[in-house]
Amino acid sequence: MFAALSLPILISIFLVASTAVWFAGIQLANTTDIIDTRFGLGQALGGLIFLAITTNLPEIAIVVTASLMHNMGIAIGNILGGIAIQTVVLAIFDGFGLGRKSSLTYQAASLQLVLEGVLVMSILVISIMGTQLPKSIIFARLAPGDLLIAATWLIGLWLVQKARTELPWTKKHKTMHPTKSSGQTKTVKHNNVSILFIFTLAALITLAAGVVMEESGSAIAFHIGWSGVLFGSTILAAATALPEISTGLAAMENRRYTLAFSDIFGGNAFLPVLFLPATLISGQSILPQAQKTDIYLASLGALLTAVYICGLIFRSKRQFLCLGIDSIAVLLIYSIGILGLFAISNA
Repeated sequence: MFAALSLPILISIFLVASTAVWFAGIQLANTTDIIDTRFGLGQALGGLIFLAITTNLPEIAIVVTASLMHNMGIAIGNILGGIAIQTVVLAIFDGFGLGRKSSLTYQAASLQLVLEGVLVMSILVISIMGTQLPKSIIFARLAPGDLLIAATWLIGLWLVQKARTELPWTKKHKTMHPTKSSGQTKTVKHNNVSILFIFTLAALITLAAGVVMEESGSAIAFHIGWSGVLFGSTILAAATALPEISTGLAAMENRRYTLAFSDIFGGNAFLPVLFLPATLISGQSILPQAQKTDIYLASLGALLTAVYICGLIFRSKRQFLCLGIDSIAVLLIYSIGILGLFAISNA
């Protein structure tokens, strides 16, 4: 349907869908903040579950559609290819959300986020290991790598929840409990049903507009003659990261730094879990069909996550050009990594 449209119309559709995703993301961040408070989830767990899943609804739709059509390349690339760029989104939060105040990793101040980062790296390592298994290892439409990823994610959720109250040697910081902003005060007067309704509506808008944004973006790339790798690492990557950017900046505005951080780590940990439904739907073992570029991007995502884990542990306030030292390192590593991606794809 989109391929038959002219380039100006496609660009207009893309911009309208992007705007819808942006404003829906703001509502997702605000309502998740209230849900965390009312149900006692905490910022880290709320970001790990609610925001992580809802901001990845477009990816879920794409993976399900690709699995039904047995287009495994799109499914794998969408899952593993987006983790690195979503980690770079944290640098955007650092630069635009805080300015010269201090670094994001200093403000977040939560060992739960360290656990979430370790969870992301663990799941990525399991994913890479799963790519080396034979495609024939599958029983009852289930592959061992997919099951291990899902089990690790569930264990990670349990550990993050356990860490809220059972880290006795942790010193609490004032920044772990930021004050509520006026935006939160306006929303908090609504009852639970209204909050859940707004959250659900924003999630559905994110899903529908996100799919439209990605499909129209793919048609734009076809019109201008961009390759799949170039499109995937630029326009498509930016499109899939837009929900995370809007929700994260909204959380930053409310001084919910842990929630913004957890949205990214939580989404990155959740994405590989989609290999399980992809295998169930397609009847094929998905991970062994990964290409060199997919494995490369998964490794890059793990490396970028490791940088931010170090930043969370050391909590340096030092900045350069309104960015923390860890965010600068992430941007440099990602830039070099993209150059390597093009070298691999053109080899």
